[in-house]
Amino acid sequence: MKKIVLTFGLLSGGIVAMLMNVLMVLCLNGRMDMQNSEILGYTIMVLAFILVYFGIRSYRENVSDGRITFGRAFKVGILITLITCVVYVVVWEVVYFNFIPDFADRYTAMSLQKLRASGASDVEILKHQQDMVQFKKLYANIFVNIGMTFMEIFPVGLLVTLISAAILRKPAATAAVVA
Repeated sequence: MKKIVLTFGLLSGGIVAMLMNVLMVLCLNGRMDMQNSEILGYTIMVLAFILVYFGIRSYRENVSDGRITFGRAFKVGILITLITCVVYVVVWEVVYFNFIPDFADRYTAMSLQKLRASGASDVEILKHQQDMVQFKKLYANIFVNIGMTFMEIFPVGLLVTLISAAILRKPAATAAVVA
């Protein structure tokens, strides 16, 4: 199981980390709107987590003789998901703290611009500005940053794991009851 979990987890993590960094570069260079990048970002996560499905299927077919319970499928899938999430978080922490430490400032400016464009009142804008100052302080703490980054991706992986485990489960055939 270790080989399958590591292979599919690292592959999925590598895909999501690479594509998310390409997306971030496009946003920071002004080639893509940061507001629209969230939709594309979550789409990338779902596509990378498709490897959870294939990892569970590989385990079922190659290790478990074509049979797997929901519980075992969930265990394989959640381990792949956790490895993917760890890769994503580690890569983000390296990129954030070493290459784009002004990300929170850029994100704040984008969110304030969006709020102004929506016609928000001065009171709403001021409140949001204060909230973003607090966000930047929190986000500068590596432990908060890690937690927020993990919670950005983990729910997507959990959902894909649950769906994949449900689809791929094939419990062992029960013996026929003789009457």
